[in-house]
Amino acid sequence: MRILVTGHKGYIGSALVPLLVDGGHDVVGVDIGLFAPAVTEALAGIPDIPKDVRDLVRADLEGFDAVVHLAALSNDPVGNLDPELTYQINYHSSVRLASIAKAAGVGRFLFSSSCSNYGAAVVDHLMTEESPLNPVTAYGKSKVLAEQAVRELASASFSPVFLRNATAYGVAPCFRTDLVVNNLMAWAYTTGQIRILSDGTPWRPLVHVRDIAAGFVAAIEAPRQSIHNEVFNIGRTDENYQIRDIANIIASVMPSASIAYAPQAGPDVRDYRVSFEKAETQLTTFAPRWNVRRGAEELLDFYRRCELTVADVTGPRFVRIARVNQLLEQGEVDRRLGWRETTGKPGA
Repeated sequence: MRILVTGHKGYIGSALVPLLVDGGHDVVGVDIGLFAPAVTEALAGIPDIPKDVRDLVRADLEGFDAVVHLAALSNDPVGNLDPELTYQINYHSSVRLASIAKAAGVGRFLFSSSCSNYGAAVVDHLMTEESPLNPVTAYGKSKVLAEQAVRELASASFSPVFLRNATAYGVAPCFRTDLVVNNLMAWAYTTGQIRILSDGTPWRPLVHVRDIAAGFVAAIEAPRQSIHNEVFNIGRTDENYQIRDIANIIASVMPSASIAYAPQAGPDVRDYRVSFEKAETQLTTFAPRWNVRRGAEELLDFYRRCELTVADVTGPRFVRIARVNQLLEQGEVDRRLGWRETTGKPGA
């Protein structure tokens, strides 16, 4: 299958593309590389279209069997930097991309969504794909709006698929420390403290980034009747945790670290538990392999090998909002988050 992957140099994309290539697929990427200085080796030989996803045209998509749409402003701090820009990129450009993909004859459109769509939920129930959506951030709201609009494009020849990923963790070529498991282990390794910014009670479903990638592969390769205009939560039902449970797992992996709560920490309004039964049964080749403890062990080994520092935990090397602010302050990108012509970077 010939597949176009937007955001292929990002956290999920850099884990997904090698899986697709190993599966015999012909992969082309789309990414302007805001966060991708470290993925050159991992994605060597992968052809790409050096365009901002907002600037793609129908001709760019002709000849592809599927589009995997990962490109987005990818977490709440970046989304809150400019909510209108978040809606422009995550919502409006996603709907536009799906529309031109359909017009170009693309048969399958996989949209990377999020379990944060459930937002403030009733935590004594597991959220299913049919549960009410209650996003509380610009990021979550933009994903919900995009899902709703793209679903309307489904037809006999165009099959949208929506993958609501649990909160990711784990090592990928384009790494991030601004995700809860990665972040807590990073503080444990660099300072000896597992720093919790809430009261530790909020629930989160968690999934390893390579299990997310495996979910996308399963949806690409599934029979059309199994995935046509369907929504799938991607993760493991037994991997729902309260934040304090994650901290305890990390402490068991790194016993020298102590758990520290931020002064006057309160509950986080984002609080949800999720069922992944539909993906486990309907995407028959999807078999997530990781759990948080194994992921914490992997992270600790990775941090030792890359000699992680406190500056890495908060700075532009591994933190999305810090990288964006660095590029803005240095004048390398404009307020639209596109490369300025003077930078000579892809997408300029």
